[in-house]
Amino acid sequence: MIRSETRSADATPRLELHEVSLRFGATRALDAVSLQVRAGEIIALLGDSGCGKSTLLRAIAGLERPDAGEIRLDGTVVSGGREAVPPEARGVGLMFQDYALFPHLTVAENVRFGLHGQSRAQAKDVATARLEQVGLADRAGDYPGTLSGGESQRVALARALAPGPRILLLDEPFSNLDRRTRDRVRADTLSVLRATATTTLLVTHDPEEAMMLADRIALMRIGRIVQTGSGEDLYQRPVSRFAARFFGALIEIAGHCRDGRVATPFGPIPAPGFAEGTTVLACLRPDAISLAPPGEGLPGRIVDRTFLGASAILEIAVDSLDVPVALAVPCSDTHAPGDTVHLSLSDTGSFVFDAAAD
Repeated sequence: MIRSETRSADATPRLELHEVSLRFGATRALDAVSLQVRAGEIIALLGDSGCGKSTLLRAIAGLERPDAGEIRLDGTVVSGGREAVPPEARGVGLMFQDYALFPHLTVAENVRFGLHGQSRAQAKDVATARLEQVGLADRAGDYPGTLSGGESQRVALARALAPGPRILLLDEPFSNLDRRTRDRVRADTLSVLRATATTTLLVTHDPEEAMMLADRIALMRIGRIVQTGSGEDLYQRPVSRFAARFFGALIEIAGHCRDGRVATPFGPIPAPGFAEGTTVLACLRPDAISLAPPGEGLPGRIVDRTFLGASAILEIAVDSLDVPVALAVPCSDTHAPGDTVHLSLSDTGSFVFDAAAD
């Protein structure tokens, strides 16, 4: 859900990509990428390393020139054909993974650095306001070397927001932080982006981070966008086995489509759209499997139990499955290795894909 002002359905997108392609030698880094981003929207570019996420960000910023396709900002072509608006004239903010703060400048001077065309007093007021937004107004006179990783990230965010960019590009902005700091800084960053209604394109390889931060996710693979939608869309309605796997572990069971279904140890599941006899893969999410009452469901034997604090993971061997089922249970659950349990499958969390496709 976009938490910004209501806009008409035909409003000009803040960013529009149309079949953007880019090669580095024989490597196709971007392959006919198309995407629209509405004003105030936060979009996550999600994918493995080398899939083209950061290259796409650099092309939007003007740091790489596509070989084909068109990039528009607020309806104006900034890249395409003979048009190539320089980076500094695009009104795009770019925050690098390493933050790129100037060590010889104070925090306030770093934030003021990109505020060209403003008086010293105006630039100071803007820098102060941005530092207040990220909770670092009291560190204005300090130098980057005295900051923690989380504080450095927030200064970099304040600097990127200071000129009031039309769109903010964030390249793996939380990857250098430890887990505890990352969770807090992510929440703080999202709060600032929502409060300022900043249109944002965020690069990440972490599906949980993408679902937490973004209105929509564009899942990339080998230079192409393979699926776009909300986190819920991609998790619950993946268009391919690759998309399903990217959002979590799967139990994969080979079979054949018979009468619009495929047989699994948990019972038949629907396989719509496949011809009779097609070789398919039934893919089940472990979180769709739960403990059933004794004597009901599929029997299995617990082979391992891992305590995780608030929860535990039971590894359950099932005779008809090649790998154990990993089942999350409350830490109060008393089942132990060696116990026999029974498993049931919910109506959601199962997908069927053509076995020949990936």
